[in-house]
Amino acid sequence: MPEDAQPRKIGTIGATAIGVSAMLGAGVFSAFAPAAQAAGGWLLLSLGVALVVAASNAASTAQLARQHPGAGGVYLYGREQLGEWPGFLAGWGFVIGKTASVAAMAITAAAYLVPEPFARPAALAVLVAVTAAGMLGITRTAAVAAVIGVVVIAGLVGVMIVARVSPPLFGSADGGDADFGVHGVLQGAGILFFAFAGYARVATLSEEVRTPRRTVPRAMLMSFLIVSALLAALGWTLLSTLGPGRLALTPAPIAALVETQPAAAAAIGVLAAVSSVGALSAVLAGSSRTAMAMGRRRDLPQQLARQHSATAVPRVAVLAVAAGAALLICLGDIREVIGFSSAGVLVYYLVANLSALTQLREHRSVPRTVSVLGALGCVALVVTLPPLALVSALGVFLVGVVARLTARTRRA
Repeated sequence: MPEDAQPRKIGTIGATAIGVSAMLGAGVFSAFAPAAQAAGGWLLLSLGVALVVAASNAASTAQLARQHPGAGGVYLYGREQLGEWPGFLAGWGFVIGKTASVAAMAITAAAYLVPEPFARPAALAVLVAVTAAGMLGITRTAAVAAVIGVVVIAGLVGVMIVARVSPPLFGSADGGDADFGVHGVLQGAGILFFAFAGYARVATLSEEVRTPRRTVPRAMLMSFLIVSALLAALGWTLLSTLGPGRLALTPAPIAALVETQPAAAAAIGVLAAVSSVGALSAVLAGSSRTAMAMGRRRDLPQQLARQHSATAVPRVAVLAVAAGAALLICLGDIREVIGFSSAGVLVYYLVANLSALTQLREHRSVPRTVSVLGALGCVALVVTLPPLALVSALGVFLVGVVARLTARTRRA
């Protein structure tokens, strides 16, 4: 289907639902424990740092979306504002980061559904099922996202109420080997950034929403505000109820909040699985759209740009992202996968902030200092991520750069 003939069926509410669903995924259920290992009792400060960086990124990205309402998000913005190579780095960072996010969400869903020996096969089964659903088109993704977003928000609010009325059996415990200094706070913020990054999903929908210049920025900011308020309340509840020591040592901290209520604990398992599947669906769609945009411009193989004639879904791109996620499920650990994902996405937002700094006055809606703060925050969080995740991400970035240089040389 030609670029200018794609159906535009999603409004502000539907796009906001997709953003909320993408953010309320595996990060809510899996990121708080490793972040507490890094930051200890300073967890809320880490959450605040992550929130400020994410808010700056959201403002810069929304500003760019008004000027460039096309598919591809910051990949497109970087190309238009900075040039081909910055755009490529943004797009490649988004694709690899969100591929890791897809894997993390599938692993989280499986962890709440089946015992450990069956977790990886179950995660692969979840990935296959969601990939098949994503082939059916964007309208089904939006409808599912709206339902899941409402259910997850209601469930998490209920958990926080139960935790205050009937606290868990065990509170704070000694544990964690983190350096609770500036480095620990920044590393915790980098891990928690994983829970905020889903609003970028909205920026990739520009070709599939009505009036994208207005709808995309509104939906992005609305989804960010909704989830930020919920994460702040949830972080405070976890820290004040479990304490930093037990929180750092608990693989399922939200379930631990209601451990005195077996029925509620079982419901949390289902809620976590549903939330992860919903976010997986949204993120898989977003990363495949970016791969599609890169395929159109030959930064990735052109086959990724092919779209189904009836649904406009880039099926080759969807399958490629799913294959990468399947490899990570088979080889990766959840904490390494989260760190890898954050590294890729933070590079993506670094390009977004740098792109926003080059916009002319008539296209600006936020002060330049916001974009400067976002860029500096992205760099600070990237360099303090766990070393293995950072080195792995740098290696994959290098592979992408070499592959692009090789392809350009052959075409020349």
